[in-house]
Amino acid sequence: MAKTNRHQDVAPSDFGPRWARWVGRFLARIIWDTNFAGKERIPKKGPVVLVANHIGILDGPLLLGVLPRPTHFLVKEEMFVGPIGWLLQKAGQISVDRGSGRAALQASLAVLKRGGMVGVFPEGVRGQGAVSQARAGAAWLAVQGGATVVPVAILGTRRTGESVNNVPWPRRKLAMIAGRPLIMPATADKSRREAVTLVTDAIQKGLSEHVIRAVAATGIQLPEDQPLHSARDVREDGQRE
Repeated sequence: MAKTNRHQDVAPSDFGPRWARWVGRFLARIIWDTNFAGKERIPKKGPVVLVANHIGILDGPLLLGVLPRPTHFLVKEEMFVGPIGWLLQKAGQISVDRGSGRAALQASLAVLKRGGMVGVFPEGVRGQGAVSQARAGAAWLAVQGGATVVPVAILGTRRTGESVNNVPWPRRKLAMIAGRPLIMPATADKSRREAVTLVTDAIQKGLSEHVIRAVAATGIQLPEDQPLHSARDVREDGQRE
């Protein structure tokens, strides 16, 4: 099957996430038992960068289904092949190119400039989900797009010993919790590079602390193992490892 066009120069249509939310909602509510809390903490309008920890292959589809607004997620380009790739493209998700994340970031920025919401997994790859590090893609979008940054903790989609590609048994209890918008450092007198660095640090710390609170509140633990990834793994925030 021919590969889809992965280089969006303009914002993808918001029609895709609107219908895809219903698919995600069916998966989240019917196939799995997903509890979503904190919906009121997500602004009803205006540009939003939603940042979430990343532990399993279902994180994006299920989160898309429970969010109160249509959302364009950054997804690594390897997923854009075959029937799944066709669905992702039609759902308005944004492909991250293997060689450069610039096109994905520009497409995401266009979404923010029209007042939309973009979802980013700043850890870049699926793992423990503790957010011990964060890449700069989400921060760049927040700075360039003047967006509110909202953290979301994802718990239960992967357990210790399960592969990052594992699909949980139906009706497993999952939790997704939105936190209060993160307070960003003042950057008016900073260069763009300095601003992105400061905001990246704030996102990493804020999301990590939010995940810790979510674990304590739900009792659902993060996986204890750290899956190994190739040095050529493509991160899902617009950058390569």
